[in-house]
Amino acid sequence: MSDVPAPIDATKTPEWKALQDHFDSLQSKGISLKDWFAADPQRVQKLSFDLSDLHFDLSKNLVTDETVKLLAALGKAVGLEERRTAMFNGVHINTTEDRAVLHTALRRPASDAGKLIVDGQDCVKDVHEVLDRMYAFADSVRSGEWKGVTGKKIETVVSIGIGGSDLGPVMVYEALKPYADAGISVRYVSNIDPNDMAEKVKGLDPETTLVVIVSKTFTTLETMTNAREARTWLLEGLKAQGAIDGSDASVADAIKKHFVAVSTNLELVEKFGIDPANAFGFWSWVGGRYSVDAAVGLSLIIAFGPQMFKDFLAGFHDLDTYFCETPLEQNVVALMGLINVWYVNFFKAASHAVLPYNQYLHRFPAYLQQLTMESNGKSTRWDGTPVTSDTGEIFWGEAGTNGQHAFYQLIHQGTRMIPADFIAFANTPNPTKDGDQDVHELFLGNFLAQTKALAFGKTADEVRAEGTAEWMVPARVFTGNRPTTSIFGDTLNAHALGELIALYEHITFVEGTVWGLDSYDQWGVELGKQLAKQITPAFHDDEALAAQDASTKALIAYYRAHRR
Repeated sequence: MSDVPAPIDATKTPEWKALQDHFDSLQSKGISLKDWFAADPQRVQKLSFDLSDLHFDLSKNLVTDETVKLLAALGKAVGLEERRTAMFNGVHINTTEDRAVLHTALRRPASDAGKLIVDGQDCVKDVHEVLDRMYAFADSVRSGEWKGVTGKKIETVVSIGIGGSDLGPVMVYEALKPYADAGISVRYVSNIDPNDMAEKVKGLDPETTLVVIVSKTFTTLETMTNAREARTWLLEGLKAQGAIDGSDASVADAIKKHFVAVSTNLELVEKFGIDPANAFGFWSWVGGRYSVDAAVGLSLIIAFGPQMFKDFLAGFHDLDTYFCETPLEQNVVALMGLINVWYVNFFKAASHAVLPYNQYLHRFPAYLQQLTMESNGKSTRWDGTPVTSDTGEIFWGEAGTNGQHAFYQLIHQGTRMIPADFIAFANTPNPTKDGDQDVHELFLGNFLAQTKALAFGKTADEVRAEGTAEWMVPARVFTGNRPTTSIFGDTLNAHALGELIALYEHITFVEGTVWGLDSYDQWGVELGKQLAKQITPAFHDDEALAAQDASTKALIAYYRAHRR
Protein backbone atom coordinates (compact mmCIF):
# COMPACT_ATOMS: atom_id res chain seq x y z
CA MET A 1 0.00 0.00 0.00
CA SER A 2 1.12 3.57 -0.69
CA ASP A 3 2.69 5.50 2.17
CA VAL A 4 -0.41 7.61 2.72
CA PRO A 5 -1.76 8.46 6.19
CA ALA A 6 -4.80 6.46 7.25
CA PRO A 7 -8.10 8.26 6.73
CA ILE A 8 -9.50 10.24 9.61
CA ASP A 9 -12.84 8.82 10.71
CA ALA A 10 -15.08 11.83 10.19
CA THR A 11 -17.82 10.37 12.35
CA LYS A 12 -15.51 10.35 15.39
CA THR A 13 -14.54 14.01 15.15
CA PRO A 14 -16.01 16.80 17.30
CA GLU A 15 -16.91 18.54 14.03
CA TRP A 16 -19.20 15.66 13.01
CA LYS A 17 -20.82 15.76 16.44
CA ALA A 18 -21.33 19.51 16.06
CA LEU A 19 -23.00 18.95 12.69
CA GLN A 20 -25.26 16.27 14.16
CA ASP A 21 -26.29 18.61 16.99
CA HIS A 22 -26.88 21.37 14.46
CA PHE A 23 -28.98 19.05 12.29
CA ASP A 24 -31.05 17.97 15.29
CA SER A 25 -31.61 21.61 16.22
CA LEU A 26 -32.77 22.51 12.72
CA GLN A 27 -35.13 19.56 12.67
CA SER A 28 -36.63 20.48 16.03
CA LYS A 29 -37.15 24.11 15.04
CA GLY A 30 -38.43 23.20 11.60
CA ILE A 31 -36.62 23.91 8.35
CA SER A 32 -38.24 26.62 6.25
CA LEU A 33 -36.43 28.14 3.30
CA LYS A 34 -39.25 30.67 3.02
CA ASP A 35 -38.60 31.87 6.58
CA TRP A 36 -34.83 31.81 6.16
CA PHE A 37 -35.06 34.02 3.08
CA ALA A 38 -37.42 36.42 4.86
CA ALA A 39 -35.18 36.64 7.91
CA ASP A 40 -31.93 37.28 6.03
CA PRO A 41 -32.00 39.78 3.14
CA GLN A 42 -28.32 38.95 2.46
CA ARG A 43 -28.87 35.19 2.14
CA VAL A 44 -28.61 35.11 -1.65
CA GLN A 45 -25.56 37.34 -1.67
CA LYS A 46 -23.79 35.29 0.99
CA LEU A 47 -24.47 32.02 -0.80
CA SER A 48 -23.71 33.17 -4.35
CA PHE A 49 -20.32 32.72 -6.00
CA ASP A 50 -18.78 33.73 -9.32
CA LEU A 51 -16.09 31.66 -10.97
CA SER A 52 -15.02 32.84 -14.43
CA ASP A 53 -17.80 31.65 -16.80
CA LEU A 54 -20.12 30.28 -14.08
CA HIS A 55 -22.36 31.81 -11.42
CA PHE A 56 -23.48 29.67 -8.49
CA ASP A 57 -26.51 30.21 -6.27
CA LEU A 58 -26.49 27.91 -3.23
CA SER A 59 -29.15 29.87 -1.36
CA LYS A 60 -31.91 27.30 -1.97
CA ASN A 61 -29.95 24.62 -0.13
CA LEU A 62 -30.89 23.51 3.38
CA VAL A 63 -28.00 25.35 4.98
CA THR A 64 -27.56 28.33 7.28
CA ASP A 65 -24.50 30.45 8.02
CA GLU A 66 -23.79 28.03 10.85
CA THR A 67 -24.07 25.01 8.56
CA VAL A 68 -21.49 26.44 6.19
CA LYS A 69 -19.05 27.09 9.05
CA LEU A 70 -19.51 23.61 10.46
CA LEU A 71 -19.09 21.93 7.08
CA ALA A 72 -15.88 23.86 6.41
CA ALA A 73 -14.66 22.85 9.86
CA LEU A 74 -15.39 19.21 9.05
CA GLY A 75 -13.39 19.53 5.83
CA LYS A 76 -10.42 20.83 7.80
CA ALA A 77 -10.82 18.13 10.45
CA VAL A 78 -10.54 15.29 7.93
CA GLY A 79 -7.50 16.86 6.26
CA LEU A 80 -9.22 17.98 3.05
CA GLU A 81 -6.72 20.74 2.39
CA GLU A 82 -3.73 18.47 3.00
CA ARG A 83 -5.12 15.69 0.79
CA ARG A 84 -5.89 18.24 -1.91
CA THR A 85 -2.26 19.37 -1.84
CA ALA A 86 -1.07 15.76 -1.87
CA MET A 87 -3.16 14.98 -4.95
CA PHE A 88 -1.96 18.01 -6.91
CA ASN A 89 1.65 17.26 -5.96
CA GLY A 90 1.57 13.67 -7.18
CA VAL A 91 1.49 11.75 -3.90
CA HIS A 92 0.23 8.19 -4.50
CA ILE A 93 -3.22 8.77 -3.00
CA ASN A 94 -4.60 5.93 -5.14
CA THR A 95 -3.51 3.45 -2.52
CA THR A 96 -4.82 0.16 -3.90
CA GLU A 97 -2.93 0.68 -7.15
CA ASP A 98 -0.04 2.65 -5.60
CA ARG A 99 -0.45 5.47 -8.11
CA ALA A 100 -0.43 9.22 -8.21
CA VAL A 101 -3.69 10.93 -9.19
CA LEU A 102 -2.73 13.64 -11.65
CA HIS A 103 -5.58 14.35 -14.06
CA THR A 104 -5.00 17.97 -13.02
CA ALA A 105 -1.57 17.79 -14.71
CA LEU A 106 -3.31 17.23 -18.05
CA ARG A 107 -4.44 20.85 -18.10
CA ARG A 108 -1.46 22.65 -16.64
CA PRO A 109 0.16 25.14 -19.04
CA ALA A 110 3.34 24.26 -20.88
CA SER A 111 5.15 26.89 -18.83
CA ASP A 112 4.79 24.56 -15.82
CA ALA A 113 7.20 22.06 -17.38
CA GLY A 114 9.80 21.09 -14.82
CA LYS A 115 7.59 22.05 -11.88
CA LEU A 116 5.90 18.67 -11.36
CA ILE A 117 8.35 15.78 -11.27
CA VAL A 118 6.63 12.60 -10.07
CA ASP A 119 8.32 9.21 -9.98
CA GLY A 120 11.10 10.66 -12.12
CA GLN A 121 8.68 11.90 -14.79
CA ASP A 122 8.31 15.53 -15.85
CA CYS A 123 4.54 15.21 -16.06
CA VAL A 124 3.66 18.55 -17.65
CA LYS A 125 6.43 18.30 -20.25
CA ASP A 126 5.27 14.81 -21.23
CA VAL A 127 1.64 15.92 -21.41
CA HIS A 128 2.44 18.74 -23.80
CA GLU A 129 4.58 16.54 -26.00
CA VAL A 130 1.55 14.31 -26.57
CA LEU A 131 -0.78 17.31 -26.98
CA ASP A 132 1.50 18.81 -29.63
CA ARG A 133 1.51 15.52 -31.54
CA MET A 134 -2.29 15.32 -31.31
CA TYR A 135 -2.69 18.91 -32.48
CA ALA A 136 -0.45 18.29 -35.48
CA PHE A 137 -2.30 15.09 -36.38
CA ALA A 138 -5.71 16.74 -36.00
CA ASP A 139 -4.64 19.65 -38.18
CA SER A 140 -3.55 17.24 -40.91
CA VAL A 141 -6.95 15.50 -40.83
CA ARG A 142 -8.94 18.73 -40.66
CA SER A 143 -7.02 20.32 -43.54
CA GLY A 144 -7.32 17.29 -45.79
CA GLU A 145 -3.58 16.67 -45.81
CA TRP A 146 -4.28 13.28 -44.20
CA LYS A 147 -6.12 11.24 -46.78
CA GLY A 148 -7.68 7.82 -46.91
CA VAL A 149 -6.30 5.02 -49.04
CA THR A 150 -8.02 6.35 -52.18
CA GLY A 151 -6.87 9.93 -51.64
CA LYS A 152 -10.18 11.22 -50.31
CA LYS A 153 -10.48 13.61 -47.36
CA ILE A 154 -11.74 12.21 -44.06
CA GLU A 155 -15.38 13.15 -43.44
CA THR A 156 -16.29 10.93 -40.48
CA VAL A 157 -14.41 9.75 -37.42
CA VAL A 158 -15.59 6.58 -35.67
CA SER A 159 -14.24 6.58 -32.11
CA ILE A 160 -14.26 3.20 -30.38
CA GLY A 161 -13.89 3.00 -26.60
CA ILE A 162 -15.89 2.23 -23.48
CA GLY A 163 -16.37 3.73 -20.03
CA GLY A 164 -14.11 6.74 -19.60
CA SER A 165 -12.85 6.24 -23.14
CA ASP A 166 -16.35 6.91 -24.45
CA LEU A 167 -18.55 8.74 -21.93
CA GLY A 168 -16.32 11.80 -21.74
CA PRO A 169 -15.67 12.31 -25.47
CA VAL A 170 -19.26 11.67 -26.54
CA MET A 171 -20.58 14.03 -23.84
CA VAL A 172 -18.18 16.80 -24.88
CA TYR A 173 -18.84 16.23 -28.58
CA GLU A 174 -22.57 16.61 -28.03
CA ALA A 175 -22.08 19.62 -25.74
CA LEU A 176 -19.92 21.55 -28.21
CA LYS A 177 -21.56 20.44 -31.46
CA PRO A 178 -22.32 24.00 -32.61
CA TYR A 179 -18.57 24.66 -32.76
CA ALA A 180 -17.62 21.78 -35.09
CA ASP A 181 -16.10 23.67 -38.00
CA ALA A 182 -14.17 21.24 -40.21
CA GLY A 183 -17.01 19.36 -41.87
CA ILE A 184 -16.01 16.23 -39.97
CA SER A 185 -18.59 14.40 -37.86
CA VAL A 186 -17.84 11.90 -35.11
CA ARG A 187 -19.70 8.73 -34.21
CA TYR A 188 -18.97 6.89 -30.97
CA VAL A 189 -19.11 3.11 -30.51
CA SER A 190 -18.90 1.64 -27.02
CA ASN A 191 -21.36 -1.19 -26.44
CA ILE A 192 -20.25 -4.70 -27.33
CA ASP A 193 -23.84 -5.26 -28.53
CA PRO A 194 -23.44 -5.74 -32.32
CA ASN A 195 -26.32 -3.33 -32.83
CA ASP A 196 -24.16 -0.41 -31.69
CA MET A 197 -21.51 -0.95 -34.33
CA ALA A 198 -24.09 -1.72 -37.00
CA GLU A 199 -25.95 1.54 -36.42
CA LYS A 200 -22.83 3.69 -36.12
CA VAL A 201 -21.28 2.61 -39.44
CA LYS A 202 -24.60 2.62 -41.28
CA GLY A 203 -24.41 4.94 -44.27
CA LEU A 204 -20.69 5.63 -43.90
CA ASP A 205 -18.22 5.50 -46.78
CA PRO A 206 -15.11 3.51 -45.77
CA GLU A 207 -13.03 5.69 -48.09
CA THR A 208 -13.75 8.79 -45.98
CA THR A 209 -13.83 7.19 -42.53
CA LEU A 210 -11.10 7.33 -39.89
CA VAL A 211 -11.33 4.95 -36.91
CA VAL A 212 -9.85 5.93 -33.56
CA ILE A 213 -9.39 3.00 -31.16
CA VAL A 214 -9.22 4.19 -27.55
CA SER A 215 -7.79 1.63 -25.15
CA LYS A 216 -4.82 2.33 -22.90
CA THR A 217 -3.81 -1.34 -22.77
CA PHE A 218 -5.23 -2.26 -26.19
CA THR A 219 -6.76 -5.31 -24.52
CA THR A 220 -10.18 -4.04 -23.36
CA LEU A 221 -12.64 -6.77 -24.38
CA GLU A 222 -15.43 -4.55 -25.69
CA THR A 223 -13.17 -2.05 -27.40
CA MET A 224 -10.97 -4.58 -29.17
CA THR A 225 -13.95 -6.69 -30.25
CA ASN A 226 -15.51 -3.58 -31.78
CA ALA A 227 -12.16 -2.55 -33.28
CA ARG A 228 -11.86 -5.87 -35.10
CA GLU A 229 -15.46 -5.53 -36.31
CA ALA A 230 -14.68 -2.04 -37.60
CA ARG A 231 -11.56 -3.31 -39.35
CA THR A 232 -13.55 -6.04 -41.07
CA TRP A 233 -16.28 -3.58 -42.07
CA LEU A 234 -13.79 -1.10 -43.50
CA LEU A 235 -11.66 -3.61 -45.39
CA GLU A 236 -14.65 -5.46 -46.86
CA GLY A 237 -16.21 -2.14 -47.86
CA LEU A 238 -13.04 -0.90 -49.53
CA LYS A 239 -12.64 -4.20 -51.36
CA ALA A 240 -16.26 -4.15 -52.53
CA GLN A 241 -15.75 -0.63 -53.88
CA GLY A 242 -12.60 -1.67 -55.71
CA ALA A 243 -10.54 0.67 -53.55
CA ILE A 244 -8.18 -2.13 -52.53
CA ASP A 245 -7.46 -5.48 -54.18
CA GLY A 246 -7.35 -7.47 -50.94
CA SER A 247 -3.64 -8.20 -51.10
CA ASP A 248 -1.67 -8.08 -47.87
CA ALA A 249 0.03 -4.89 -48.97
CA SER A 250 -3.24 -3.12 -49.83
CA VAL A 251 -4.82 -4.22 -46.55
CA ALA A 252 -1.84 -3.01 -44.55
CA ASP A 253 -1.90 0.34 -46.33
CA ALA A 254 -5.63 0.75 -45.74
CA ILE A 255 -5.32 0.05 -42.01
CA LYS A 256 -2.47 2.54 -41.65
CA LYS A 257 -4.47 5.28 -43.36
CA HIS A 258 -7.83 4.61 -41.71
CA PHE A 259 -6.93 3.56 -38.14
CA VAL A 260 -5.15 5.37 -35.31
CA ALA A 261 -4.88 4.50 -31.63
CA VAL A 262 -5.05 6.10 -28.21
CA SER A 263 -2.96 3.60 -26.32
CA THR A 264 0.37 3.02 -24.63
CA ASN A 265 0.72 -0.60 -25.75
CA LEU A 266 2.66 0.06 -28.95
CA GLU A 267 3.37 -3.63 -29.50
CA LEU A 268 -0.32 -4.55 -29.75
CA VAL A 269 -1.07 -1.37 -31.70
CA GLU A 270 1.46 -2.38 -34.33
CA LYS A 271 0.22 -5.98 -34.32
CA PHE A 272 -3.28 -4.66 -35.13
CA GLY A 273 -1.79 -2.93 -38.17
CA ILE A 274 -1.65 0.64 -36.91
CA ASP A 275 1.53 2.65 -37.36
CA PRO A 276 2.89 3.23 -33.82
CA ALA A 277 3.67 6.80 -34.93
CA ASN A 278 -0.10 7.29 -34.96
CA ALA A 279 -0.60 6.10 -31.37
CA PHE A 280 -1.17 8.68 -28.65
CA GLY A 281 -0.68 7.61 -25.04
CA PHE A 282 -1.51 8.67 -21.52
CA TRP A 283 -0.29 7.57 -18.14
CA SER A 284 -1.12 5.31 -15.21
CA TRP A 285 -1.86 8.39 -13.10
CA VAL A 286 -4.85 9.23 -15.31
CA GLY A 287 -7.97 7.23 -14.49
CA GLY A 288 -10.29 6.47 -17.40
CA ARG A 289 -13.16 8.58 -16.06
CA TYR A 290 -10.74 11.50 -15.63
CA SER A 291 -9.18 11.25 -19.10
CA VAL A 292 -11.35 13.26 -21.49
CA ASP A 293 -8.74 16.03 -21.41
CA ALA A 294 -5.97 13.53 -22.25
CA ALA A 295 -5.35 11.70 -25.54
CA VAL A 296 -8.81 10.17 -25.09
CA GLY A 297 -10.06 13.51 -26.47
CA LEU A 298 -8.35 13.02 -29.85
CA SER A 299 -11.67 12.82 -31.70
CA LEU A 300 -12.65 16.15 -30.13
CA ILE A 301 -9.50 17.89 -31.40
CA ILE A 302 -10.27 16.61 -34.89
CA ALA A 303 -13.87 17.85 -34.71
CA PHE A 304 -13.27 21.22 -33.04
CA GLY A 305 -9.62 22.04 -33.64
CA PRO A 306 -6.61 22.52 -31.37
CA GLN A 307 -7.51 26.04 -30.22
CA MET A 308 -10.87 24.96 -28.86
CA PHE A 309 -9.24 22.06 -27.02
CA LYS A 310 -6.76 24.51 -25.52
CA ASP A 311 -9.71 26.62 -24.33
CA PHE A 312 -11.25 23.45 -22.89
CA LEU A 313 -8.07 22.69 -20.95
CA ALA A 314 -7.87 26.30 -19.73
CA GLY A 315 -11.35 25.97 -18.25
CA PHE A 316 -10.27 22.91 -16.28
CA HIS A 317 -7.11 24.65 -15.09
CA ASP A 318 -8.91 27.82 -14.01
CA LEU A 319 -11.24 25.80 -11.81
CA ASP A 320 -8.32 23.72 -10.46
CA THR A 321 -6.57 26.94 -9.46
CA TYR A 322 -9.68 28.32 -7.77
CA PHE A 323 -10.24 25.07 -5.88
CA CYS A 324 -6.65 25.05 -4.62
CA GLU A 325 -6.38 28.70 -3.66
CA THR A 326 -9.77 29.60 -2.17
CA PRO A 327 -10.43 29.13 1.59
CA LEU A 328 -12.96 26.39 2.29
CA GLU A 329 -15.73 28.64 3.62
CA GLN A 330 -15.66 30.73 0.43
CA ASN A 331 -14.83 27.85 -1.91
CA VAL A 332 -17.97 26.96 -3.85
CA VAL A 333 -16.37 23.76 -5.19
CA ALA A 334 -15.52 22.46 -1.71
CA LEU A 335 -18.86 23.65 -0.32
CA MET A 336 -20.85 21.79 -2.98
CA GLY A 337 -19.03 18.58 -2.06
CA LEU A 338 -19.49 19.18 1.67
CA ILE A 339 -23.18 20.04 1.23
CA ASN A 340 -23.61 16.72 -0.61
CA VAL A 341 -22.11 14.99 2.45
CA TRP A 342 -24.58 16.96 4.61
CA TYR A 343 -27.47 15.54 2.58
CA VAL A 344 -26.18 11.96 2.35
CA ASN A 345 -25.10 11.49 5.96
CA PHE A 346 -27.53 13.67 7.90
CA PHE A 347 -30.66 13.92 5.75
CA LYS A 348 -30.10 10.37 4.42
CA ALA A 349 -30.55 11.39 0.79
CA ALA A 350 -29.72 8.46 -1.48
CA SER A 351 -29.65 10.14 -4.87
CA HIS A 352 -28.71 13.41 -6.53
CA ALA A 353 -30.28 14.82 -9.69
CA VAL A 354 -28.33 16.84 -12.24
CA LEU A 355 -30.70 18.73 -14.50
CA PRO A 356 -29.06 20.65 -17.36
CA TYR A 357 -31.37 23.16 -19.03
CA ASN A 358 -29.40 22.88 -22.24
CA GLN A 359 -30.08 20.16 -24.77
CA TYR A 360 -26.42 20.03 -25.77
CA LEU A 361 -25.68 18.74 -22.24
CA HIS A 362 -28.05 15.79 -22.59
CA ARG A 363 -25.22 13.30 -21.97
CA PHE A 364 -23.81 15.16 -18.97
CA PRO A 365 -25.82 13.24 -16.32
CA ALA A 366 -24.63 9.94 -17.83
CA TYR A 367 -21.04 11.19 -17.75
CA LEU A 368 -21.42 12.11 -14.08
CA GLN A 369 -22.80 8.69 -13.27
CA GLN A 370 -19.44 7.12 -14.02
CA LEU A 371 -17.42 9.98 -12.54
CA THR A 372 -19.22 9.96 -9.20
CA MET A 373 -20.50 6.42 -8.71
CA GLU A 374 -17.41 4.58 -9.96
CA SER A 375 -15.34 6.88 -7.74
CA ASN A 376 -17.33 6.86 -4.52
CA GLY A 377 -19.53 3.77 -4.74
CA LYS A 378 -17.44 1.96 -2.16
CA SER A 379 -17.71 0.40 1.27
CA THR A 380 -13.98 0.20 2.05
CA ARG A 381 -11.71 3.10 2.97
CA TRP A 382 -8.33 3.78 1.40
CA ASP A 383 -6.51 1.84 4.13
CA GLY A 384 -8.65 -1.28 3.64
CA THR A 385 -10.89 -0.71 6.66
CA PRO A 386 -14.70 -0.59 6.45
CA VAL A 387 -16.39 2.77 5.96
CA THR A 388 -18.04 4.33 8.99
CA SER A 389 -20.93 6.08 7.27
CA ASP A 390 -23.07 5.96 4.16
CA THR A 391 -21.07 6.77 1.03
CA GLY A 392 -21.83 7.71 -2.55
CA GLU A 393 -24.93 9.03 -4.25
CA ILE A 394 -26.96 7.74 -7.15
CA PHE A 395 -26.45 10.43 -9.78
CA TRP A 396 -29.07 10.73 -12.48
CA GLY A 397 -30.89 13.31 -14.55
CA GLU A 398 -32.26 14.46 -17.87
CA ALA A 399 -32.05 17.59 -19.94
CA GLY A 400 -34.48 20.46 -19.57
CA THR A 401 -38.23 20.34 -19.77
CA ASN A 402 -38.11 16.68 -20.84
CA GLY A 403 -37.47 15.80 -17.20
CA GLN A 404 -40.29 18.03 -16.01
CA HIS A 405 -42.71 15.83 -17.91
CA ALA A 406 -41.16 12.64 -16.57
CA PHE A 407 -39.78 12.45 -13.02
CA TYR A 408 -40.11 15.92 -11.48
CA GLN A 409 -43.30 14.72 -9.78
CA LEU A 410 -41.15 12.62 -7.46
CA ILE A 411 -38.76 15.48 -6.72
CA HIS A 412 -41.59 17.88 -5.92
CA GLN A 413 -44.04 15.72 -3.99
CA GLY A 414 -42.41 12.35 -3.32
CA THR A 415 -41.41 11.06 0.10
CA ARG A 416 -37.69 11.08 -0.69
CA MET A 417 -35.56 14.21 -0.57
CA ILE A 418 -33.56 14.49 -3.79
CA PRO A 419 -31.02 17.33 -3.91
CA ALA A 420 -30.72 18.68 -7.44
CA ASP A 421 -28.26 20.77 -9.43
CA PHE A 422 -29.87 22.92 -12.13
CA ILE A 423 -27.53 24.08 -14.92
CA ALA A 424 -28.35 26.69 -17.56
CA PHE A 425 -26.72 29.30 -19.80
CA ALA A 426 -27.88 32.83 -20.58
CA ASN A 427 -27.08 32.56 -24.28
CA THR A 428 -27.91 30.00 -26.93
CA PRO A 429 -26.29 29.37 -30.33
CA ASN A 430 -29.78 28.87 -31.77
CA PRO A 431 -31.94 31.86 -30.77
CA THR A 432 -35.48 31.79 -32.08
CA LYS A 433 -38.88 33.31 -31.44
CA ASP A 434 -42.41 31.95 -31.31
CA GLY A 435 -44.23 35.07 -32.42
CA ASP A 436 -43.04 37.70 -29.96
CA GLN A 437 -41.88 35.13 -27.41
CA ASP A 438 -38.15 34.52 -27.15
CA VAL A 439 -38.09 30.71 -26.93
CA HIS A 440 -34.84 30.61 -24.94
CA GLU A 441 -36.40 32.91 -22.34
CA LEU A 442 -39.42 30.62 -22.21
CA PHE A 443 -37.02 27.75 -21.58
CA LEU A 444 -35.10 29.63 -18.88
CA GLY A 445 -38.37 30.62 -17.26
CA ASN A 446 -38.89 26.92 -16.60
CA PHE A 447 -35.34 26.61 -15.21
CA LEU A 448 -36.05 29.40 -12.70
CA ALA A 449 -39.58 28.27 -11.91
CA GLN A 450 -38.57 24.77 -10.91
CA THR A 451 -36.02 25.82 -8.29
CA LYS A 452 -38.48 28.38 -6.91
CA ALA A 453 -41.25 25.80 -6.65
CA LEU A 454 -38.96 23.24 -5.04
CA ALA A 455 -37.69 25.75 -2.49
CA PHE A 456 -40.87 27.55 -1.48
CA GLY A 457 -43.67 25.19 -2.44
CA LYS A 458 -47.36 25.98 -2.17
CA THR A 459 -49.37 25.89 1.04
CA ALA A 460 -52.81 24.42 1.58
CA ASP A 461 -54.23 27.93 2.06
CA GLU A 462 -52.75 29.03 -1.26
CA VAL A 463 -54.33 26.03 -2.95
CA ARG A 464 -57.70 26.77 -1.31
CA ALA A 465 -57.51 30.38 -2.46
CA GLU A 466 -57.52 29.11 -6.04
CA GLY A 467 -60.96 27.59 -5.43
CA THR A 468 -59.80 24.00 -5.17
CA ALA A 469 -62.26 21.56 -3.58
CA GLU A 470 -61.22 20.68 -0.02
CA TRP A 471 -60.83 16.97 -0.69
CA MET A 472 -58.42 17.84 -3.50
CA VAL A 473 -56.27 20.28 -1.53
CA PRO A 474 -53.70 17.79 -0.12
CA ALA A 475 -52.87 16.47 -3.59
CA ARG A 476 -52.02 19.98 -4.77
CA VAL A 477 -49.88 21.08 -1.85
CA PHE A 478 -46.12 21.44 -2.42
CA THR A 479 -44.15 21.22 0.81
CA GLY A 480 -41.15 23.14 -0.51
CA ASN A 481 -37.79 22.90 1.27
CA ARG A 482 -36.54 20.67 -1.52
CA PRO A 483 -32.87 21.66 -1.95
CA THR A 484 -31.35 22.84 -5.22
CA THR A 485 -28.19 24.50 -6.47
CA SER A 486 -28.40 26.77 -9.51
CA ILE A 487 -25.40 26.96 -11.84
CA PHE A 488 -25.87 29.74 -14.41
CA GLY A 489 -23.33 30.40 -17.13
CA ASP A 490 -22.91 32.97 -19.86
CA THR A 491 -22.44 30.58 -22.79
CA LEU A 492 -21.82 26.84 -23.08
CA ASN A 493 -18.43 26.96 -24.75
CA ALA A 494 -15.26 24.89 -24.39
CA HIS A 495 -13.88 26.92 -21.48
CA ALA A 496 -17.13 26.78 -19.50
CA LEU A 497 -17.48 23.05 -20.16
CA GLY A 498 -13.95 22.44 -18.87
CA GLU A 499 -14.87 24.31 -15.68
CA LEU A 500 -18.08 22.33 -15.30
CA ILE A 501 -16.33 18.96 -15.62
CA ALA A 502 -13.54 19.93 -13.22
CA LEU A 503 -16.18 21.17 -10.76
CA TYR A 504 -17.70 17.71 -10.45
CA GLU A 505 -14.30 16.00 -10.42
CA HIS A 506 -13.40 18.00 -7.32
CA ILE A 507 -16.85 17.65 -5.72
CA THR A 508 -16.27 13.90 -6.01
CA PHE A 509 -12.82 14.28 -4.42
CA VAL A 510 -14.21 16.30 -1.50
CA GLU A 511 -16.88 13.71 -0.73
CA GLY A 512 -14.40 10.85 -1.04
CA THR A 513 -12.01 12.55 1.36
CA VAL A 514 -14.68 12.99 4.04
CA TRP A 515 -15.71 9.35 3.67
CA GLY A 516 -12.10 8.12 3.61
CA LEU A 517 -12.37 6.59 0.14
CA ASP A 518 -9.84 5.96 -2.59
CA SER A 519 -11.92 7.65 -5.27
CA TYR A 520 -9.52 6.61 -8.02
CA ASP A 521 -9.72 2.82 -8.22
CA GLN A 522 -12.67 0.77 -9.50
CA TRP A 523 -12.36 -2.81 -8.34
CA GLY A 524 -16.13 -3.16 -8.32
CA VAL A 525 -16.17 -3.52 -12.10
CA GLU A 526 -13.74 -6.44 -12.17
CA LEU A 527 -15.75 -9.44 -10.93
CA GLY A 528 -18.35 -9.17 -13.66
CA LYS A 529 -15.61 -9.05 -16.29
CA GLN A 530 -13.98 -12.17 -14.89
CA LEU A 531 -17.24 -14.11 -14.72
CA ALA A 532 -18.20 -13.08 -18.27
CA LYS A 533 -15.04 -14.76 -19.56
CA GLN A 534 -15.99 -17.95 -17.71
CA ILE A 535 -19.64 -17.91 -18.72
CA THR A 536 -19.38 -17.06 -22.43
CA PRO A 537 -18.03 -20.50 -23.45
CA ALA A 538 -21.02 -22.12 -21.71
CA PHE A 539 -23.33 -21.08 -24.55
CA HIS A 540 -21.80 -23.96 -26.54
CA ASP A 541 -19.58 -25.92 -24.13
CA ASP A 542 -21.43 -28.37 -21.87
CA GLU A 543 -18.47 -28.69 -19.53
CA ALA A 544 -18.38 -24.92 -18.99
CA LEU A 545 -22.16 -24.97 -18.55
CA ALA A 546 -21.93 -27.62 -15.84
CA ALA A 547 -19.73 -25.29 -13.76
CA GLN A 548 -22.44 -22.63 -13.56
CA ASP A 549 -25.06 -22.00 -10.88
CA ALA A 550 -28.63 -23.18 -11.37
CA SER A 551 -29.99 -19.79 -12.46
CA THR A 552 -27.25 -19.22 -15.04
CA LYS A 553 -27.73 -22.77 -16.38
CA ALA A 554 -31.46 -22.17 -16.82
CA LEU A 555 -30.92 -18.86 -18.60
CA ILE A 556 -28.39 -20.42 -20.96
CA ALA A 557 -30.83 -23.25 -21.64
CA TYR A 558 -33.41 -20.63 -22.61
CA TYR A 559 -30.87 -19.02 -24.93
CA ARG A 560 -30.01 -22.33 -26.58
CA ALA A 561 -33.67 -23.06 -27.15
CA HIS A 562 -34.47 -19.68 -28.69
CA ARG A 563 -31.35 -18.50 -30.54
CA ARG A 564 -31.86 -18.60 -34.28
